[in-house]
Amino acid sequence: MDKITRRDFINGTVVAAGSSLLPFQAKIRAELPALDSSYYPPARTGLRGSHPGSNEHAHSRAWTQRSDWGPTAKLPETYDLIIVGGGLSGLSAAYFYQQKHGRDKKVLILDNHDDFGGHAKRNEHTINGNTRISYGGSQTLVDPHQASKVVSSLFKDIGIDLKRFKTAYDHDFFKRHNLGAVTYFNKQTFGQDKVVKHPFCNYPNYIEGLQGAKLSNEEAAQEAPLSDRGKEQLLRVLKGGLHAIKVPKEELQNYIGKTPYFDYLKNTLGVDDPGVLRMARHSGLDWASTGTDLMSIRAAKSCGALGFAPVAVYDADNPYIHHFPDGNAGVARALVKKMIPKVAKGNNAEELVLSRFNYAELDKSSSPVRIRLNSTVVNVRHGGDPKSSNEVFVTYINDNKSYQVKAKAVVMACYNMIIPHIVSGLPEKQAAALRLQAKSPLQYTTVGLRNWRAMKELGIGLAMSPGNMHQAVLMDFPVSMGGYEYTKTPDAPCVIQMISCPYGEIVGAPRLEQFREARFRMLGLQFSNYEEEIRSHLGGMLSKGLFDFDRDVESISVNRWAHGYTTGGPGNSTRTGRRPFGRITIANADSAPGADAKTAMMMAHRAVNELG
Repeated sequence: MDKITRRDFINGTVVAAGSSLLPFQAKIRAELPALDSSYYPPARTGLRGSHPGSNEHAHSRAWTQRSDWGPTAKLPETYDLIIVGGGLSGLSAAYFYQQKHGRDKKVLILDNHDDFGGHAKRNEHTINGNTRISYGGSQTLVDPHQASKVVSSLFKDIGIDLKRFKTAYDHDFFKRHNLGAVTYFNKQTFGQDKVVKHPFCNYPNYIEGLQGAKLSNEEAAQEAPLSDRGKEQLLRVLKGGLHAIKVPKEELQNYIGKTPYFDYLKNTLGVDDPGVLRMARHSGLDWASTGTDLMSIRAAKSCGALGFAPVAVYDADNPYIHHFPDGNAGVARALVKKMIPKVAKGNNAEELVLSRFNYAELDKSSSPVRIRLNSTVVNVRHGGDPKSSNEVFVTYINDNKSYQVKAKAVVMACYNMIIPHIVSGLPEKQAAALRLQAKSPLQYTTVGLRNWRAMKELGIGLAMSPGNMHQAVLMDFPVSMGGYEYTKTPDAPCVIQMISCPYGEIVGAPRLEQFREARFRMLGLQFSNYEEEIRSHLGGMLSKGLFDFDRDVESISVNRWAHGYTTGGPGNSTRTGRRPFGRITIANADSAPGADAKTAMMMAHRAVNELG
C-alpha cells in the first residue's frame, strides 16, 4: 500500500527556536535565533491543530503542577505589553494596544503552537503541483454586518471588504453540479454501506447554495438501513414536532426549555431503536458543541436536530458566505501583516490569500510587534504587590528550555481554564470561576483529493455520517479570491472537509465527563489511526469504480482541537473569571463566553482598555 504524502511532525516543530542555554548567571544573546526561511507551517500535513508538542508543557503544569523547568534564561527584553496566546483575540489585543498607545509600543505575543492564529488555522495541500487552500478550524466571519463599530473599524483597517464575499462565493456551484445533502450509513454501525439522499437534519443549511433532500421523508425512511421497526420510528420522528407534545399551550415554552430532547424522542414519540437514536444524537454537530442527548427540546429545535423542520440559518443580510479560502486564518494573516509589514506582500486581506508569509520576520528585534511561536507560557507573576506593581514577569518554555521576559502589562488571550495554573497569586474566587469553564473537543480534518469525480457521481455536497468518527463530509466552500480559484471541475484537485464532534460513549452522561473522555480518546490516537478511519469512511461511501483511496487521496491534515468550542460556566462565573488582576487582564472568546471571531476581538478590546 502506498503511503500518503505528508509531513507528520512528532514534536510540532522543525527548527529549534532557542540555542542551548549558557549557565544561569551567564550573559546571553540579546536576540533569539530567528526561524529558518523554510519554516512554513501552513503546508504541514499530518497531525495539526493541537499538534504533538503544542500542549505537553501546559498539561505538565496543569496536571502535575510542575514548577521546576531547569535553569531559566532571563532575556534582556522588556515590553510594553506581553500577550499570552496568538489566536484572533491575542492578535487583536496587539492591534488595539498599538491603536490606543502608539505604533511604536513594544509588544510580544507568545504562543504554544507552531503557527499563529489559534483555531484560525490555514491548511495548504499541494496536489500535482497545484496548491489547494482550506481551513483547519475557525471557518467564517459570522454575521459580520452586525459587528460593533470597533470590529467593523478593525476589518476596514486591515483590508477586509465584506462586500467582496458576495462575488467571491459561488452561490450556484452546488446547483450547477447537482450536489446535495445526503446521509451515509456505514456497514460497521448500520449493517451496510449506503448513501440515502436525505440529510435527516438541518446541518446542511450552513452551506449557502447546497441542494437539499432529493427524497421525501417517507422515501428516505424506507431507504434507511434500519429494521422495519426502526424505519417506522424514523418516519414518526420526521413527522413529529412541537405539535406532538401534549401540554397546555401556555406551558409549552417552559416545557420545551426544561425537557431534554431525548426524553421527547423516547417518551413522547416512543423511540427506542438504537439506529434512530444514534442518528438523532449526531444531528447537531458543531452547531451545539455537544451531542443532542444533552440538549433541551428548544435547543434541538433551534439547531434543526432530527425531527425538526429545516430553518433558515441566517437572514438575507447575513448569508453564510464570509469565508476566506483559508477561513478566518485570512483574518489572522491580515492582522499580522498590519503589525509586521515585512512578513508578506499584499495591501489588503484579499491580496494576502496567495502570499507566502516569511515566518523569519515574526520575531525580529527591529519590529515593535514580535510573535514568538512554539513558546508555552508556564508562569506569569507581578514584580511585587499586584495592586501597585508596574512590571510583570513571564516565563515560557521553548525547545524544552526556560526563558523569562518582562513587561509593563500582560493580556492573557489564551485558553482561560489554564490561567489559574500559570498566573501566580490569582485570587481564589477568580481562579475557581475560571476552572468552571468548559470547552468541547472538536476536529476539522482536511483531505487533499486528486479529483472529486466520485463526489460528483453520487451528488454529494455534504454527507451526514452518524456511524463514523467524522459525522460530516463536505466539499469545501466554493470561494475564489485574491487570484486563488476554487476547484471548478470534478477532474480537478480539491480539498474536502471532514468534521468530527467527539462525544462520550455513555449517552446522557454529564457534559464535562463526555468532554474529558472524548478529548482523551482524540489525543490518544496516532496519525495512522486517523488515516485508517478516513480510508474506511471514504472507501465505504464513494463509488468503488470512481474512487480508490491510495490513488485519489494525496494528503491529510487532522486538525485536532482538544479545547474547541467554549460552552461557558454557570451563573456569573465568566464575569468573575475575567476580572483584571493588577497589570494582568484576560481576553479570548472564552471570557465572553463565545465561539466566534467577533467575540474574540471584542474581548481583546475590553482587556486592552482595562489596562488603562
